[in-house]
Amino acid sequence: MTNFNSFGISSAAIELLAVNGITQPTEVQEASIPALMNGEDAIVQAKTGTGKTLAFLLPIFEKLNLNVTGAPQALVVAPTRELALQIATEARKLADAYEGVRILAAYGGQDVERQLRKLEGGCHLVVGTPGRLLDHMGRGTLDMTKIRTLVLDEADQMLHMGFLKEVEQIIMATSPSRQTMLFSATMPDGIRRLSAQYMRKPRDFRVGTEETVPLKLIRQLVVECTPRGKLAALREYIERERPYLAVIFCRTKRRAAALNAELQEMGYASDELHGDLSQNKREQVMKAFRDAKLQLLVATDVAARGIDVEGITHVFNYDIPQDVEYYIHRIGRTGRAGEKGRAITFVTPHDRQELEQIERQTAQKLPREISQTSAQSEDSGELLSNVRPKAERTGGRTGKNKRSENGRREARGSYRDEPSGRSGGRRGSGGGRSSDRPASSAGSSAGTGTRSGGKNKRSESSARPAKAVGMSGAMARRTDESGSFRRDSSKTTKGSGSSASAGGRTREYGKAGGKGGSSASSRQGSGSSSRQGSNRSSQSSRNSDNRGRGGKR
Repeated sequence: MTNFNSFGISSAAIELLAVNGITQPTEVQEASIPALMNGEDAIVQAKTGTGKTLAFLLPIFEKLNLNVTGAPQALVVAPTRELALQIATEARKLADAYEGVRILAAYGGQDVERQLRKLEGGCHLVVGTPGRLLDHMGRGTLDMTKIRTLVLDEADQMLHMGFLKEVEQIIMATSPSRQTMLFSATMPDGIRRLSAQYMRKPRDFRVGTEETVPLKLIRQLVVECTPRGKLAALREYIERERPYLAVIFCRTKRRAAALNAELQEMGYASDELHGDLSQNKREQVMKAFRDAKLQLLVATDVAARGIDVEGITHVFNYDIPQDVEYYIHRIGRTGRAGEKGRAITFVTPHDRQELEQIERQTAQKLPREISQTSAQSEDSGELLSNVRPKAERTGGRTGKNKRSENGRREARGSYRDEPSGRSGGRRGSGGGRSSDRPASSAGSSAGTGTRSGGKNKRSESSARPAKAVGMSGAMARRTDESGSFRRDSSKTTKGSGSSASAGGRTREYGKAGGKGGSSASSRQGSGSSSRQGSNRSSQSSRNSDNRGRGGKR
């Protein structure tokens, strides 16, 4: 079996690695270190947590000329402050085997004057973020012309965050004879274009990329919950899973801060990590999490790349990520270094599209459960499995509806009765399943009224009263029944008919189908009575006028 001795690594470094429990190289280290030691450019694609950091740090340290101080000889560019700090921390540990090496971490949130003093004194290796590196270049305090080794770590994330122009500026400021290493978990087209433009015949290493998501080590689960019951669902699964260390991901900084406040109020040992915190506070939070003084860390996607902590047993996606790559990197915080992990994603009906995209692009069907707290709540009708997709709700509306002999439109039958097999068709006044929404279809049918001339013109005298009567019944049903969806009646001050109809088209109401069917029949009957009464009134008025004219004659 290959060991570090075969790479030409110094004995002092090998002894230091052994003291830290590293005796055998990982797959990515075994594949890439020989080429990097020979000075070749390389593109290394591997999953997170596979030892990529050590794969580029060892060749860098072996090539440093420690007898020369001044301008830096090696530069590592990282997309986030957390990742830059993590790389700098690993580099300082390895520096114990290389006497006299000087390292500078240059990222935002730190004292600029302190960084300037270190640069004036000279350093061998700089680890920084694009923004702070360009700041030093603009000040004229960072000489890039002596850079012999350039590393772009998490290059796909840098491009995803919009750092392409900044990265190109940094590359062009370095020596043309440099060695360039590009490390990335994924390989989008932008990375390929970057390598073709700025790298010299790079070696291509792909390690463990055939499995997009490490299913063998990470058990994934989707938990259905209602929008208002998501916090209760999170608490339910925290209590059930009992994680040792867990990362909870939110989409925005504001949501992360609000969720952390809720968790702390519940008595959990939690803290937040996002871009609004000062660098000092972020370092304090990460130290407390690494020391297991915190059980839960609420973080945003930007902070995800910098979290590399041993012992993370669970990842909770409180907000489902909008990008599949973010999902992969989120759940990659657990199941590292051969350990097993658990990834739980909470979804509401609003997350259907993102969930389907994740399952499609990762070529897997994620197991699902329903949160017990949401299932037992009053708004359980808003669970993902109880709300049909939008395509199904609107699928039966294509084409013109059939007409009856008296000119009124008939509601189309259920989707099972459709010859075309389309789903989402409307039902008539007959009872049916709740998923066919009789309230919506009946209201629409009653409010249509008679049509004239085949041009679908609405009869003002008959349609309006019928619609008002039919829809008020729907509102009464939602108020009187102990249904699963609550609505603020103060928001339906005008156009109650249209409001009820819109609600029927966009949501389902649990198991209220049977009641809805009878209510629909009464609404249609009310509409018909109203129109018949109006016709009798008009006929009576005409007869009276005729008698009057006859009397005068």
